[in-house]
Amino acid sequence: MPKGQGNTIAQNRKAGHDFFIEETFEAGIVLKGTEIKSIRAGRVNLKDSFARIDRGEAYLMNMHISPYEQGNRFNHDPTRTRKLLLHRKEIDKLIGETQQQGYSLVPLKVYIKNGVAKVLIGLGKGKKKYDKREDLKRKQAKRDVDRAMKESLQ
Repeated sequence: MPKGQGNTIAQNRKAGHDFFIEETFEAGIVLKGTEIKSIRAGRVNLKDSFARIDRGEAYLMNMHISPYEQGNRFNHDPTRTRKLLLHRKEIDKLIGETQQQGYSLVPLKVYIKNGVAKVLIGLGKGKKKYDKREDLKRKQAKRDVDRAMKESLQ
């Protein structure tokens, strides 16, 4: 199964608006206890989450996994820092890339692949305000062209 394919649970749609995604990496997530059950139930939010490389290891910050309803005392902190499972070469490459000005690691989506929770991380360069406006203009123009084509066919 190709990278980024699987049963998609949550997507970070704002990442495409705020960043130019140059490269993507598939990473496993180290989870505790009832977190996987909450993920399978679709109770994940990637808003405001980001990844960071610290002391040679990758971590996912601020990803919100809601507490599992039947978990009672076994539930964990919803926004705790979670370790990401990447190959050493990928981590070394990400260290070099994120050292550059304007680059950051953004989680794009969480999905289940072969029964295991994965996160797709993108290496993104932040967009400026004028880049965002240009994208919105391009999308609106495409929408207008599609609408005109549809009307002309009827």
